[in-house]
Amino acid sequence: MKVIIIDDEHPARELLKNFIARRNDMELLAEAEDGFKGVKLTMEYQPDVIFLDIQMPKLNGFEMLELLPSHPIIIFTTAFDAFAIKAFEMHAVDYLLKPFSYERFNLAIERAIERNKTHQDENQMTELADSYLQKSHQHLDRVIIKKGDKIIIIPVEHIIYLEAEDDYVMMYTQEGRFLKEKTMKSFEDQLDPTQFIRIHRSFIVNIQQIESIQLYEKESYLCILKTGDKIKASKAGYKRLKEMF
Repeated sequence: MKVIIIDDEHPARELLKNFIARRNDMELLAEAEDGFKGVKLTMEYQPDVIFLDIQMPKLNGFEMLELLPSHPIIIFTTAFDAFAIKAFEMHAVDYLLKPFSYERFNLAIERAIERNKTHQDENQMTELADSYLQKSHQHLDRVIIKKGDKIIIIPVEHIIYLEAEDDYVMMYTQEGRFLKEKTMKSFEDQLDPTQFIRIHRSFIVNIQQIESIQLYEKESYLCILKTGDKIKASKAGYKRLKEMF
């Protein structure tokens, strides 16, 4: 199996390199200390397995996975607590809780080999990221967008509003418009409800961007934003806005 290590801790990378060298069925292709380099190396080398840390500078492990068009087998190497680990066990091939032994490392590899044989859907990793955020009650503080060869990091406070586009979401931000392959429900669950409200099945708005609310027609309303944009609010959405204000 061809392998890449992505971890910002030098001792952790050295330990993994030592363990990999002790097996004759693995080849280390490259290593990186942050998520940006990890994306580049993954696209370049197309590894079978990635050993991936979660807490890293620039891009964390979950954000890095969002930028990959397809995912190899992922084994997390993490110092996260037991609550997060339980979430990982639902989807990940395996996790290695630092510090880990060679025996524990080998168990993770055997699970990776089994996953490789059965050709299970590695896109479960995106679900893992969503699952962790929801279960740990963390709110999004930024959104990662890949546009061509460029990676754009958008703070959530720069989001003006979101609009449903079938299986995608159009993000209207201070930096411009961006299409994100993600559901409105996912955004609704992960954005801070004191800052963002779903006012319509097709719209989520940043309440700081609302200038006024006008009656549009019977039981529907228009939110006039500071940008001049006008977006619909349903009866239920209008009720949520009234309760918020």
